[in-house]
Amino acid sequence: MSFNIALSGISAAQTDLDTTSNNIANVATVGFKESRAEFDSVYANSLFSNSKTKVGDGASVSAVAQQFHQGSLKFTDNPLDLAITGSGFFATSPGVDDNNLSYTRAGTFKLNADNYIVDNSGNYLQAFPVNLDGSSSSLSLATTEPIQLPETAGTPVKTESVDISLNLPAGDDSKVLANFDPADPDTYNNATSVTIYDSLGEAHILNTYYVKPESSSAEGTNQWVSFVTVDGKPVESTTPVNYLVDTNADGTFDDTTGVSASYTADGEEHYGVVLNFDENGVYEGSNPAVLDFEELGVGGANVLSAGADGTQAITINYQDPTQFSAAFEVTALEQDGLTVGRLTGIEIGSDGLIEATYSNGTSDPLARVAMVRFRNEQGLSQNGSNWNESQNSGEPLAGEAGSGSFGSISSGALEQSNVDLTTELVDLITAQRNFQANSRSLEISSSLQETILQIR
Repeated sequence: MSFNIALSGISAAQTDLDTTSNNIANVATVGFKESRAEFDSVYANSLFSNSKTKVGDGASVSAVAQQFHQGSLKFTDNPLDLAITGSGFFATSPGVDDNNLSYTRAGTFKLNADNYIVDNSGNYLQAFPVNLDGSSSSLSLATTEPIQLPETAGTPVKTESVDISLNLPAGDDSKVLANFDPADPDTYNNATSVTIYDSLGEAHILNTYYVKPESSSAEGTNQWVSFVTVDGKPVESTTPVNYLVDTNADGTFDDTTGVSASYTADGEEHYGVVLNFDENGVYEGSNPAVLDFEELGVGGANVLSAGADGTQAITINYQDPTQFSAAFEVTALEQDGLTVGRLTGIEIGSDGLIEATYSNGTSDPLARVAMVRFRNEQGLSQNGSNWNESQNSGEPLAGEAGSGSFGSISSGALEQSNVDLTTELVDLITAQRNFQANSRSLEISSSLQETILQIR
């Protein structure tokens, strides 16, 4: 009997050694959860035995139970590295259309050749679909799907409106309007530019030039003329406006019609627009000042390439323009067009929302990382760095990160192994001593039996 007791102790100590060794081996494994060997004493009894004198029958391993307490976080520079702080698992599938899910805490995700987010084994990270505002449209595991990052941000949008806010210096010297030349900075006072887009998403440079013409002040009115070019070609105003000229050069205006706000280039007359300010430097007219220009295609300015929408026309909205005794300053300059956006990065929030950012300055919500928990985590069946649902674990419960009992997600971080190396080394020594003690017990039992056999 003592042989069997010693052998059961050796077997239990060996399992303890194996468990501790496995913990130590995985001290650097991301998302690893340590295990603990749990033992029971073996005690066999019957109705006809004396329990007061009964000796136990040894020890047995009742379970090797994993411990799911939190591991520390290690921060990285990769936004696809994900760590869970709190309860929950990531859900993954072996194929795009495969519903056989497994669960993991190891968030070492990356992109595959098709721009899907996968783990090191090629399993696809699952996510809930989202609406345009980023809210989840469903929280059912049956609706989860792999996350594929798009390369473009949809179709381009042609520019139709440009908004400008600026101050034109009241003390600037006047210029001879007829001498205006976009290529000669000495012929105009100030200029600014903005990138606009045609219907194909091709970029063009829209320049606005500001000229304070000679003899442009009359009865408290200060006037500026603005000309527009796209890619260096003149774009005409659809409503040419005259500016007043002091024909007598003495502050009186006999000519109330004025002179056309235009200049001549390449044998053609090109028209601009007039901005009027009162004696306080405040713009006179509607606010914003809405100024329309001709079409940019053939028959108009002819600055667009073949295939683009030739009817595209630009409206410039001057928002609260001023003429103060200060330097030329553009305080706002925006346009409403978009080129085709190329993916420049992704952001993953603590609630699991994945947003893609694009080179055209836009961002789109793509999906929300699915979170899963179980009533009995220790009932899960382990498969490498993943766990599978079992009868003991209960069914998976899905939800959003940071809601209810689900933990939050940290992007650019990894959950390290929850193994305490110091504790494991102490446990290793303890298991070794247990093994040695049981071996010694077996040795003594063998020696006693040998002594008995040698009695004559």
